[in-house]
Amino acid sequence: MGGNQTSVTEFLLVGFPLTPMMRVLLFGLFSLFYAFTLLGNGVILGLISLDSRLHTPMYFFLSNLATVDIAYACNTVPQMLINLLNPAYPISFAGCLMQTFLFLIFALTECLLLVVMSYDRYVAICLPLRYSTIMSWGVCLTLAVTSWTLGVLLTLVQVVLVLPLPFCGPQKVNHFFCEILAILKLACADTHFNEVVVVAVAALGLVGPVSAIVVSYSHIVRAALKIHSAEGRQKAFSTCSSHLCVVGLYYGTAIIMYVGPQHGDPQEEKKYLLLFHSVFNPMLNPLIYSLRNREVKAALRRRLDKVRPLREPHS
Repeated sequence: MGGNQTSVTEFLLVGFPLTPMMRVLLFGLFSLFYAFTLLGNGVILGLISLDSRLHTPMYFFLSNLATVDIAYACNTVPQMLINLLNPAYPISFAGCLMQTFLFLIFALTECLLLVVMSYDRYVAICLPLRYSTIMSWGVCLTLAVTSWTLGVLLTLVQVVLVLPLPFCGPQKVNHFFCEILAILKLACADTHFNEVVVVAVAALGLVGPVSAIVVSYSHIVRAALKIHSAEGRQKAFSTCSSHLCVVGLYYGTAIIMYVGPQHGDPQEEKKYLLLFHSVFNPMLNPLIYSLRNREVKAALRRRLDKVRPLREPHS
């Protein structure tokens, strides 16, 4: 490399080609979605912590999922909102790498948490008499910590390999956040090995968890079909429906992004799919769990019933 090359200290996020009016409109819309994401997941966390009936393994993992969704949105959406109003607003090199690091941690951790939640449902339906023994609090804590730890370790492998790369220009990242492949395109060196590692980790985080979830649910379906009463079968399937909806949303977009056929500009398509991941998925998850889950709705009603008597004397 030549000695006259200058090192890049900040990047510009290109985002989406939009008119000024559309930027203002999307700023308002995404701000609303962001508020709903924080509120919805915050309510889920609050209900689980305050209601002792929700102190079960399933809701412990759901609280981890809600935490990931809040962190996921907080990592990408604020910077995107800033860039919608001020497209020329730069992000520092360190800030960009930190955003990449956190995004990958939360994405991989969510993949693993969804697997753990499917295992919890498998034990609950296929091995109900041994559920409390198998899914003890020690096991639950171990599974949650393992999910977070693997998410961090798999991310460290990717980010550490980016640190030695020289960045001497251009500065424009063709994305709405610091996505790792978009950053690698700006490096002034051969990044083939880095890209192979990124794709390998993405494949590992996609194929492995999806396979485990498919195996869990094949056992669940088989066990549910053996239940003689229609009410029992319905109860078994209803406990899994919320999780299946979240799995479908999360992995559906991921499979389309990495495995599905490419049309038009693949880079632009991936940007829109990742926008769905960052803005809509974290907002929809608490809605799915609250609207399709009787226990969460019952817990919410109990909290509201406790609040109403306190307000009535003042009215």
